[in-house]
Amino acid sequence: MSEVRVIDSKELDFSFRGGPPGAAYVARALSPEVSPNIGVGFARWEGAEVAWTVLYDEVVFVIEGCFELTANGKKHEVRPGQMLWIPEGTELIYGGHALFGYVVHPGNWKELHGLA
Repeated sequence: MSEVRVIDSKELDFSFRGGPPGAAYVARALSPEVSPNIGVGFARWEGAEVAWTVLYDEVVFVIEGCFELTANGKKHEVRPGQMLWIPEGTELIYGGHALFGYVVHPGNWKELHGLA
């Protein structure tokens, strides 16, 4: 049986995910071995713009700054205390200057799409 865990974003190893211009970093907080059902992590966006089509359902919750997401021709600005729901299949551009957390389902989406 798994145990309750406290995870501090300051203790995670962030991987570079985009830029220049700017930079984007992501750190997975729970591995698929801990939970294949959900993927949870933190990200730091420093002005990078990263285009992607999500292969999972995603929730983004902003901790600091302003996270920007452009989808279907509309720009969303998400600030601390707000969250954003992104359905699977959404074509988007992540951007802004923010520290945010994310949750994706299913957590093992890379494996399911042959990307692991």
